[in-house]
Amino acid sequence: MIRRHIQKITHFLKWMKILLPLKKIRFYPPQFIVRDPITDGVKRVFDQGFEVAVVVFNIKNLRELLDVLGQQGYNYFIATLKKTFRLVIEQEVENEDIIVLHDYSSDGLTLFIRMDHNRHCVTELDKKMKKVARDLEKSLALKIPLAQPILDTGYMFIEKQHYSIQEAVQRAHQQAIAMAEKRVQSEFNEMLYSVSKVVAKKNIRLLAQPIINVATGEVRAWEMLTRGPEGTVLESPLQLFSVARQTGLLYDLELIVFEKILEQIHDTGCSQEIFINFTPISLGNEQFVRDIKKMLAKHKNISPYQMILEITERDSIEGMENFIYNIKILRSLGFRVAIDDTGAGYASLHSISEIMPDIIKIDRSVIHDIDKNLVKESMLKGLLLIARAAGSLVVAEGIESKEEASVLTRNKVDLAQGYYYARPDTLKKGLKSS
Repeated sequence: MIRRHIQKITHFLKWMKILLPLKKIRFYPPQFIVRDPITDGVKRVFDQGFEVAVVVFNIKNLRELLDVLGQQGYNYFIATLKKTFRLVIEQEVENEDIIVLHDYSSDGLTLFIRMDHNRHCVTELDKKMKKVARDLEKSLALKIPLAQPILDTGYMFIEKQHYSIQEAVQRAHQQAIAMAEKRVQSEFNEMLYSVSKVVAKKNIRLLAQPIINVATGEVRAWEMLTRGPEGTVLESPLQLFSVARQTGLLYDLELIVFEKILEQIHDTGCSQEIFINFTPISLGNEQFVRDIKKMLAKHKNISPYQMILEITERDSIEGMENFIYNIKILRSLGFRVAIDDTGAGYASLHSISEIMPDIIKIDRSVIHDIDKNLVKESMLKGLLLIARAAGSLVVAEGIESKEEASVLTRNKVDLAQGYYYARPDTLKKGLKSS
């Protein structure tokens, strides 16, 4: 019995080898005892108000590689894999957003990454992780010609509301693996079933956050926000839309959101402007204009002139041939276009020149503590100049204090939204234009 325990401890200590990072990244072995650094890191990020995504890179043909390379070559491959993976991740992900890299299982690697709503989006995460997989495959093929790894990626967000962070981490990791492997009789099918049920039953809730006229303090418009079924893993919009994207149901879900918004406008009699979020994937769908027209035909009392299509996740616009064409058609129908998260990076500024939006929404990262930071105020002034040149109105997002709001007034920003003015709530009846 004692000898067996000693053997287990010896085996455990072998896994306790930690590869020193180029910066701060570490690989942690796949023993449950060593997950404390992950739990602590996830808790710290949650306390900061961010989300955590678990990204799995699963090597589909690992067993075949062992047969081809032999044990010694396979061990060298694994060591090279970890080192190369670390280098590729550092090129694609900002160091401050990496919580930890973890060798959870013998079939792949796991990245825990901080997600900031104000700077990141699901599309961006999806694209980056697929690029990491491609770059890793190419690098390994060059370094070890006999090795031709085939990687699948999957991701899931850790539930904040779960009573145990450790259990929430484990569950998110299992779901991410299922998304990567898309196995029959797996959690992938369960998640596919869940989001399919949401789509089939149109089981979503809508909240509305007011957009305020900075000069007058009156409500000018409402941004509609989506929530999944209450009390489920899909209640969070981040989970709901990421699962819908990975299961091929994103377009259907976004059309249901639009349909529900039309119903709420009809039921409440709201005549104020409504901001509706759409990803470029949906806006660029060749059926999008036709489907939108069909829904509007059922609500002839609702005018497209009342609605602003807010483009989220602008980084994926390039290369979508139907996107610009659809935007032109939608504008001819009376819809206006807004670009979200301006100031969060080059992509949003590039989108302004391509789309010439009617409304520009300035990212929370520019607004946060702007009253204490002259550089941020200078950035705001620069973005205002760009907006004026493009003929666009400006909405400042994420206002949380009187001091931040005063900077907007001083710089004659058109519109603003944030918790300082009001938290999201249900759209009420009797809301008229101001």
